[in-house]
Amino acid sequence: MPAVVEQTTSTITTLDNGMRIVVTPLAHSQAVALALWVGVGSRGEARETLGLSHYLEHMLFKGTESRPTALEISSAIEGAGGTLNAFTTKEATSYWNRVPFDRFDLALDILTDSLRHSLLSDEEIERERTVIQQEIRRGLDEPAQRADQLLDEAVYGNQPLGWDIAGDLESVAAVRRSHLVEHIATWYQPANMVLAIAGNVDADDAIRMATEAWRDAPNARLPERDSAHDGMAPDRTRVETREIEQCNLTFGLRTFKRDDPDRYALTLLNSVLGSGMSSRLFLEVRERRGLAYAVGSHLARHADTGHLVVGAGVTQENVLRATDVILTELRRMAEEPVESEELERARAHSIGSYRLSLETATSHTFRTGDDLLHEGRIRSIEEVVEGLGAVSSDDILRVAQRVVTPGNLAAAVVGPYDDSAAFEARVAS
Repeated sequence: MPAVVEQTTSTITTLDNGMRIVVTPLAHSQAVALALWVGVGSRGEARETLGLSHYLEHMLFKGTESRPTALEISSAIEGAGGTLNAFTTKEATSYWNRVPFDRFDLALDILTDSLRHSLLSDEEIERERTVIQQEIRRGLDEPAQRADQLLDEAVYGNQPLGWDIAGDLESVAAVRRSHLVEHIATWYQPANMVLAIAGNVDADDAIRMATEAWRDAPNARLPERDSAHDGMAPDRTRVETREIEQCNLTFGLRTFKRDDPDRYALTLLNSVLGSGMSSRLFLEVRERRGLAYAVGSHLARHADTGHLVVGAGVTQENVLRATDVILTELRRMAEEPVESEELERARAHSIGSYRLSLETATSHTFRTGDDLLHEGRIRSIEEVVEGLGAVSSDDILRVAQRVVTPGNLAAAVVGPYDDSAAFEARVAS
């Protein structure tokens, strides 16, 4: 078997103001992508104005001093054949764009201009308020998304990790321009930002141009960050009855911080349990019992905690039956070692999926920016592959026993189901 050679090397530069710039050249790409990461999300907000980071994410595309309208910003990128977008998480906000490699200067100028010189006009703030509230309403109307929201509440309780990233209708209604300006002044500091660049670029040229754009950005002291509270909500189950065709069933177990030494073992546990069509949940819930079309699991990782999520779509009469099967599979993970053949299949799936997730310039800006912002370093592709390769069956069993413990299970169901007592009893057992 041929040796695997690391083909992407990133160069990291830290400016005097603390801003980090990471460049990952991809010589054969026809694109260049930029992602500017800011180390604040919904965890850094007051409950009264929850959704502030997400609101600001929308506003920074709404006009700058040199491009006064949203159309001028979007048409500049799209006129070059590119795209731009942004997203907000519990712990970060990321603004990104992607253009043909020979338009790097345009992409950098627009990203810098949007982040540093946005107008935040009152007229646009009011117009966007309605847009965001419609986005929130859409999330409430979408059963699977609503089930995930309810699960976060149950897993984390009344703390920022349990609140919705976009906020609610009332908190968004309370946001004013002064809140957005203060949020920028507090969190949008160079030392709290990472500019990730990837694609067909010369690293030295990219660093020089990015340095010129950002070296004079002023810094201020960042506020202290609150740690997550231990334990789940007192009421660990949520049932929201709706007259729709199926029930969206979801379960959550608290895990551990994103850079925990057991991170790779947890990844393989998730792969064995519910990632892909050869996973245990897919085979047991769908293939052998025909209880669901969609079933699987995934991981949510945060700075100081995290959770494992299992989800399935089932009919009303199969809610408890599917729950029993899912809980049985969770218990099996903590009681029986994974056989070698299943372990190797899960390992190959995890490594292969990871490699295939890095096929684009944009994906590399997400990998390097996310790592550097949250962990202060970038895990190379081969480090991740070696970490997954070193996991043993005993490691997975040990990690399962860390996670599958009494009292560490929350659950939610949204759909035509209303027997809260029976569902709660299953979860409690």
